Amino acid sequence: MVAMRIATFAQSSQMIADAMRVESVMASEQVQESSGVVSTDFGGYGSNAQHVVNLQVSVTRAQSYIDAATLADSKVQVMYSAVGSMTDIITQLRTQLSAASTGSSTETTSVISSAQQMLQEMGSLMNTQYDGQYVFAGGKTDTAPVDLTSFSSGTGSTTTVDASYYKGGNEIASVRVATDNTVSYGVNADNSAFEEVMRVLKFVANSSSLSSSDISSALDLASTALDDTAAVQAKLSSSASSIEAASTRQTDYKSYAESLSNDLTGVDVAAITAQLSTYQTQLTASYSAMSKILGMNLASYLK
Repeated sequence: MVAMRIATFAQSSQMIADAMRVESVMASEQVQESSGVVSTDFGGYGSNAQHVVNLQVSVTRAQSYIDAATLADSKVQVMYSAVGSMTDIITQLRTQLSAASTGSSTETTSVISSAQQMLQEMGSLMNTQYDGQYVFAGGKTDTAPVDLTSFSSGTGSTTTVDASYYKGGNEIASVRVATDNTVSYGVNADNSAFEEVMRVLKFVANSSSLSSSDISSALDLASTALDDTAAVQAKLSSSASSIEAASTRQTDYKSYAESLSNDLTGVDVAAITAQLSTYQTQLTASYSAMSKILGMNLASYLK
């Protein structure tokens, strides 16, 4: 045994070192093969580490904007639908007022009764909720913005502004859809268009009778209210378009940032698998060669 490895020591040492290096590389690539990424920690990315961090932060930020836009868009859709129902109410009121303008007492009684019901319907629509929040309440989203307890009684007027039914906040809802872009989309229940609807409904609902002059004044206000309510609905549609467009831009940016990040962090698993197969073949050959070399001794050469 003393005579073993006299001439082969340097060669076998080099082969062992090479084999250990290959095994180390294989261990690293096996982790890459199973995880699909270059490294499981930022330290493994070397000079690209900061780029990877920045891209991941960008992806997270973009997703937060997308989530916020999605929630806001859902609220806008709910508000748009509610306002659509409001235009139906005021349209129906106009139709009945026109019928009552003929002087028919039956039509007059009918429109007064209908207005009383419509007033309650308007209150319910302005107290619409989404995801547990009142969408027409300004900043006080946890409190119903409309209370008809005292508003629905008393003499109404077609000329005096009266939003005493409103108990919400003054803030107009908005959503940040990018670092430098905020979309204002909120409509509060004290909006002038809604107040006009409520005013004409209260006037008609609380009337014991309607003269031709009363009906004419109510029709004028109802027409104004209808135009203004339709304008509110158009504004909501525009806000929805802006929010959706911003969300699309953030989605595109997120995909781009994820692609760049994947280019820096991802590995070609198929290529890694093929490389591991090659290394395995090399190791098998190296171990076989080392076995033969280590089995040699001085006596083998003296025979």
